[in-house]
Amino acid sequence: MVENRNQLQRNYDQQGYFVIRNYFTVAEIAELRAVVLKFHQLWQQDNAKFYQEEAFNSSLITGSEYLAFDDRVQLFNFISSKKIMDVVEAIVANNPAFMNTQLFFNPVNPKQKDFWHRDCQYDHDVAGQKLAIEQTQVLHLRVPLFDELGMELVPGTHKRWDNDEEFNVRQEEKGSLSSDDLASGEKIKLAAGDLLVFSADMIHRGLYGLERLALDILVFDSAGDFADYVDDDCLPDSLMLDKIDDPRLFINTLNLKSNS
Repeated sequence: MVENRNQLQRNYDQQGYFVIRNYFTVAEIAELRAVVLKFHQLWQQDNAKFYQEEAFNSSLITGSEYLAFDDRVQLFNFISSKKIMDVVEAIVANNPAFMNTQLFFNPVNPKQKDFWHRDCQYDHDVAGQKLAIEQTQVLHLRVPLFDELGMELVPGTHKRWDNDEEFNVRQEEKGSLSSDDLASGEKIKLAAGDLLVFSADMIHRGLYGLERLALDILVFDSAGDFADYVDDDCLPDSLMLDKIDDPRLFINTLNLKSNS
């Protein structure tokens, strides 16, 4: 149970993230890990060259390409479980909607370096990025399936623009690399069972090492214009909806897509 929603909301509002330690039981993580590993192994086989050369994440874990009906239902029930929804609704009070899932792992190439970014930089120029952090943001809920080095975040950057050092590193300007260390970075080590919640548009990077395998659930406020980002195949069909204990998160997305 989330002890204090108001405190979580304050932490997120001020810092752009929070961690709840030991939030999930060993059994809950074991069940989730078993399903996710089925996806991961099949995805690796199907994307062998990409995986060997540069991959560090995959997406659409809830889609139909690699997982059977029952496995997908199990994932949907985890994503919309009371533990997840309690946290989501502490931050997104009105009609939160499901966007996607991603799986983060270590790159095969040990020389590949982790890198600073804001998720919005892949869709927008600098002016667009500045607008994105002022408007409705996307929420990442990271569930590590093994103990890992975790994430490095720059607190408060979900609401403020980069300082000069941050901008030069993130955008690789003036001789800087996106893998350079930032003085403002804060490392957050994570263990299986923890939950890290952070803004997709704050400055952040994943830290490679250990047995990194983390499931990220992406959620957005229905007021935001994100429905077009959602892949239809990663949503539950009508048969699946009947087997999901609390399908509101997915119904909100389906309604947005049908109206867009």
